[in-house]
Amino acid sequence: MSTSTSTPISFEFFPPKTDVGAEKILKVHQELQALNPAYFSVTYGAGGSTRDRTLSTIDAIHGQGAPVAPHLSCIGDDKARIAELLERYKAQGIRHLVALRGDLPSGQVGLGELPYARDLVQFIRETTGDHFHIEVAAYPEMHPQAESFNKDIEQFIAKIKAGANSAITQFFFNADSYFYFVDELAKRGVHTPIIPGIMPITNASNLIRFADSSGAEIPRWIRKQLAAFGDDSESIRAFGHDVVVNLCQRLIKGGAPALHFYTMNHTEPTQQLVLDIR
Repeated sequence: MSTSTSTPISFEFFPPKTDVGAEKILKVHQELQALNPAYFSVTYGAGGSTRDRTLSTIDAIHGQGAPVAPHLSCIGDDKARIAELLERYKAQGIRHLVALRGDLPSGQVGLGELPYARDLVQFIRETTGDHFHIEVAAYPEMHPQAESFNKDIEQFIAKIKAGANSAITQFFFNADSYFYFVDELAKRGVHTPIIPGIMPITNASNLIRFADSSGAEIPRWIRKQLAAFGDDSESIRAFGHDVVVNLCQRLIKGGAPALHFYTMNHTEPTQQLVLDIR
């Protein structure tokens, strides 16, 4: 089964920690740019050299003429610093942002001037009007810190009411959780585009670590199959590819408006995934 070539795709990078990594990300960007993505997003590191790497990565991609969507997180930065970044991005002609709460930095006490993503979205709108298309995060399997599914839905709707245009989900492998989330929003009159976040499967231990830290669910049948492969990395990659291709095909068939790929700063396997679903 093939899917429609009209389904938009986008790719996420994280800021490299070394000069070698910075060179690699430009090569990966050029290779993935050939797939005609809607944009590249770049995750945000608050503070010091990580922030500098974020900005240099954004500058490098934007300088190639590719649409870029910087991530902004409100924990760890005050309003003045965020306003400075907004002005910088606006001056560069960047029109797309991903607004997130972010993780509390080690040793920080309190949530700061903008404690939640909805506060950040509202601040962006107050500061820059409608200049930016704002994406926020969505959690089909519920945010790990949420009190309940309904509370999580309410928090999400608050971000939309604050001015968000669309959302990218945490990665997941159970398509039903995505469709249920979208349906529950529709019942509440919210029809904001919810873009599935897609995580390639290439390494069992890394995947389990990512899932455990983010609250994402790896279905038991996938965990069992990955465990059965042991150290057979080739079989893991082949199995993971099939799982994710089938997931993407089902999501597109079910009406997902786009797909957002977490590339982990590698061309493969994202490139092959996109080619096989088109």
